[in-house]
Amino acid sequence: MFASVYGMAVSGIQAHLIRVEVDVSNGLPGFDVVGLPTTAVRESRERVRSAIKNSGFTFPLQRITVNLAPADIKKDGSGLDLPIAMGILAATGQCPTEKLESMVFVGELSLEGNLRPVPGVLAMAVALTQKTCSTLIVPPENFLEANLIKEIKTGTAVNLAELAGNIDSESLFSPPKTSLTSLLQEGYEEIPDISTIQGQQQAKRALEIAAAGNHNLLLVGPPGSGKTMLAKAYRGILPPLTRSESLEVTKIYSVAGLLGHNGKLIQNRPFRQPHHSATVVGIIGGGRDLKPGELILANHGVLFLDELPEFSREVLEALRQPLEDREITLTRQRGSVKYPARLSLVASMNPCPCGLYNEKGQQCSCTPRQIQEYRKRISGPLLDRFDLHIDVPRLSYNELTQETKQENSARVRERVIKARKIQWQRLGEGRTNAEMNGKETKEYAKLTSSGEKLLARVFEQRQLSGRAYDRILKVSRTIADLAESESILPEHLAEALQYRVLDKEII
Repeated sequence: MFASVYGMAVSGIQAHLIRVEVDVSNGLPGFDVVGLPTTAVRESRERVRSAIKNSGFTFPLQRITVNLAPADIKKDGSGLDLPIAMGILAATGQCPTEKLESMVFVGELSLEGNLRPVPGVLAMAVALTQKTCSTLIVPPENFLEANLIKEIKTGTAVNLAELAGNIDSESLFSPPKTSLTSLLQEGYEEIPDISTIQGQQQAKRALEIAAAGNHNLLLVGPPGSGKTMLAKAYRGILPPLTRSESLEVTKIYSVAGLLGHNGKLIQNRPFRQPHHSATVVGIIGGGRDLKPGELILANHGVLFLDELPEFSREVLEALRQPLEDREITLTRQRGSVKYPARLSLVASMNPCPCGLYNEKGQQCSCTPRQIQEYRKRISGPLLDRFDLHIDVPRLSYNELTQETKQENSARVRERVIKARKIQWQRLGEGRTNAEMNGKETKEYAKLTSSGEKLLARVFEQRQLSGRAYDRILKVSRTIADLAESESILPEHLAEALQYRVLDKEII
């Protein structure tokens, strides 16, 4: 007796259609799963056996062989429990088989036969739009998530018995009656408005430029100068996610198991703030399941690294390649997966270990050697990947208490959105100046003759690298876009050069 049904497996944020072939034949009782299954898939044999028995069906005391095709793709996770169980029921004649060819089954089974949620369902639903199968059957907790993709039909059942008994019924496609709550609050935390931050006009301007061009930003200043507050306010001036960006972010959180069951796309740009004790796997991702780390979870949002020099050198150096390529490939013995990493890196640091170097009225207790060693924790190549690095000085009493009208985040966001639209018209929707390649930079970031002379003089004086030169041009292009200028004027370049305060001191 033979039957086949379809399931799905996720690799990174890409899902693959898996054909689950089940053969039940005479011989000594056995249950084998082949086709590169991982330990989690092999363990499904015991869950499936108990679920079938406890759902009122007969588990065959025969030789059962399950093949997961294509056999060259590793299958991981518990989401193949349900298609394996449905395949056995179909092969033994305990479930109608007419509609199974057009259905895809995803879900973990409890020992009593209930369907339990699995991560990555949104990625599966998106991938299914490109396949001939048009119906996805998922656990109740995953129903609203899968139903975000209207191009496919989504069904659900509470347990295996209900699913097998109603496989021909339209009742499978009704929303679940249970009240589902979100495990991930969409607002994360309240975003401070930029108008609530006193002073720091240069830093606020740098935030606007970074948001407009999706540039990386480094804030340098003493403790208590407002670096963390500025970084948190940064997310409030970013433009809203586009539909495609929102879908990609939601897929990542779904794969990571961090998405709730409210059936909504993530609309807010992610803001991730890991502690400086985080490991490479925690920041970059990886581990046994090749799960995304903080860098990937910040995709289309902000990764904020407070006290940058306190992070381990291994972590900091691991950031270099994904910040340049805007994607990361995690490779381990069991395989490799690719994740997007299109984010804005915002970091903060003190000017020295005690934080009082060059502060007016304050005495720095650090020796020149200590300051040098502290700053050398950030390598030149990593510093090159920050488009802007600025001083955030401590404010005086008068600056903290003076009543002046501050521009709010909504006004700044309007200018950022307008500048982004200019870039989309030039580079394509979703792309920003920070993502321009060499050819595009030469074409769209041309300087005037006076600008060329200015940059040449600064380049030689500060001994800049080729990457720093490229970043300066991109920031200049963003400043020109904010000014709605077609060409980069000398004043735009001069402003961009002001945001490179650490070049001379560290490189």
